[in-house]
Amino acid sequence: MRAVDLEQTLLIPAGRKELEGDLVVPADAFGLVLFAHGSGSSRKSPRNVLVAEALHERGLGTLLFDLLTPDEEQRDAETAHLRFDVPLLAGRLGAVTDWIQGRGAARGRMLGYFGASTGAAAALVAAARRPRTIRAVVSRGGRPDLARDALERVQAPTLLIVGGADHAVLELNEDALDRIPGAKQLAIIPGATHLFEEPGALEEVARLAGDWFLDHLAAPAETRQHAHV
Repeated sequence: MRAVDLEQTLLIPAGRKELEGDLVVPADAFGLVLFAHGSGSSRKSPRNVLVAEALHERGLGTLLFDLLTPDEEQRDAETAHLRFDVPLLAGRLGAVTDWIQGRGAARGRMLGYFGASTGAAAALVAAARRPRTIRAVVSRGGRPDLARDALERVQAPTLLIVGGADHAVLELNEDALDRIPGAKQLAIIPGATHLFEEPGALEEVARLAGDWFLDHLAAPAETRQHAHV
């Protein structure tokens, strides 16, 4: 278990709204990953929490935050409308990115995005808008098709992780892979469905994500140091 240098629950300004977030930064963190959760989920998603904890062990800080306010979440539970509003979600993620850049937690650390489901589309849009800031993107069971023409502007190395049994989403990710111009990879976890609930599937997501961020967020010396963890 790595020592934790910083662990905070935050209220993050995003336009006229404030979003709740959980920030964890290991003492020797070389990068910081911002999480964008999926449809109808929150920063407390057990799947994202598991991945975040695995990233801590790899020397990465994480910021999990709610893309919607409590009032918006209640409204979305009734209408399921806001969870598919990718421009709104990408704007929120971008605002949080700009805010965290001005904080000590991000100082000297490369930034990456981990997005799930519709949150992955928001991550790709936000990354396309910040090519000098976001250095890597990982999508878990994502809907990159919802990022539309932003896909052609994504410069950050992008890993798309999809379950082999999640057939419709797999096809969408295969199409998106062709449209992303930079470094990219599609990782298929055999037998896994959309929520990666099969034994070992989510742990494989965490391993793949950790490897990707290690390759693209760490300096060479740090890569050698953390590769043996």
